[in-house]
Amino acid sequence: MKDTIVAISTALGVGAISIVRVSGEEAIKIVNNIFTGKDLEKVDSHTIHYGFIKEKDELIDEVLVTVMKAPKTFTTEDIVEINCHGGINSTNRILETLLTNGARLAEAGEFTKRAFLNGRIDLTQAEAVMDLIESKSDCARRQALGQLNGSVSNHIENLRAKIKDVLASIEVNIDYPEYYDIEVVTIDKINKVSEELLIELEKLIKESRNGEMIKEGIKTVIIGRPNVGKSSILNNLLEEEKAIVTDIEGTTRDIVEGSIHFEGVHLNIIDTAGIRKTEDIIEKIGVEKSLSLMSDANLILLVLNSGEELTEQDRTLLEKIDKEKTIVVLNKNDLAPKLNLEDFKDYQVVSTNTKDLTGVSPLKEKIKELFQLEKLENTDSTYLSNARQIALVKEAKKSVEECLAGIRNDLPIDMVTIDLKHAFDLLGEIIGKEYSEEIMDHLFANFCVGK
Repeated sequence: MKDTIVAISTALGVGAISIVRVSGEEAIKIVNNIFTGKDLEKVDSHTIHYGFIKEKDELIDEVLVTVMKAPKTFTTEDIVEINCHGGINSTNRILETLLTNGARLAEAGEFTKRAFLNGRIDLTQAEAVMDLIESKSDCARRQALGQLNGSVSNHIENLRAKIKDVLASIEVNIDYPEYYDIEVVTIDKINKVSEELLIELEKLIKESRNGEMIKEGIKTVIIGRPNVGKSSILNNLLEEEKAIVTDIEGTTRDIVEGSIHFEGVHLNIIDTAGIRKTEDIIEKIGVEKSLSLMSDANLILLVLNSGEELTEQDRTLLEKIDKEKTIVVLNKNDLAPKLNLEDFKDYQVVSTNTKDLTGVSPLKEKIKELFQLEKLENTDSTYLSNARQIALVKEAKKSVEECLAGIRNDLPIDMVTIDLKHAFDLLGEIIGKEYSEEIMDHLFANFCVGK
């Protein structure tokens, strides 16, 4: 934390400008040593200055230098940003010159890590920085921005405040039993607060599905027998000829992937090999892979041929799929229908054809309805956005449930509150009130260098 760190903060390549960022106690001094222009150690904070970067007597590049003094910076340290021309050579030369003048190359995510360790942001906001950079849709961008502005942090802090009030009152009751003017914390009050917490935590976990979907997209798997039109549906959804379409069974032997922006979220679509019994080794591997993808999918599109009666393989697939996340697509509805709709009364069903782009419109509407994408687009909700946060909330929920179980079993107050205190600590881990170096290293290792 005492080192002055430096990194290139823009993508390295040919472009209009590049930004080299320096942060730390010696940031202004180090840049001043290689800058020809104003004395940067005497300028006001948050000002920009024109000049050149030099190495000994050689001019390296014409630049604009931004000086931002602590504590009103991202890292709360002195920060200097050098805006140079976007050539690879000049950017690297400036970086090398700063390194030889006393700066250290920043590790992945080290600027954001310092912002967290210096109290500028909490852990959910640090994670939101990377989510914002990697956002693939407007919904993902809005979610990351909301988290960066503290929506998740505030919600978690409010939950912790409820627990903290109860724990503090219990401590007072235990330590100062002789005082009669303090509120006596009863089992009933602990039970009431715990039940309220349980409802809030369950809601957070339930809505985390939306957060994951917004961030990662909807993982969609298209399955079915050969020649029912799976590849054609993929092509129509993507509006491009991604998969080869023929009348020959088994044309698709491996998975074919594509993605589109759909109603504000990313739809990641996988067309699988036609599922049937086969002696072809390559096709057999493709069928096995198709079946394995079903369990990880957020959405399964089971495609059937409207012009054919249900086969044994169709019925087997209908039994295997998770009905909650499946849409049964009765494709080729331009043919004489031979399917009995009673066989699908417990499923989400649409009728389609792939003769033109409008033929899959009913499927698009059904996906929109199933995931409530219209509501998602217009709702400003507080969502957990990654597995770490979700796992901790689930653990906190379990601790609250154990607290309530202890109350039902007439355990003493001080025993019951152990579980409540554990839930308090787990929620603290989400926002970084409690953390380990191992978790920090793992989290920030996923960041890009220079952020």
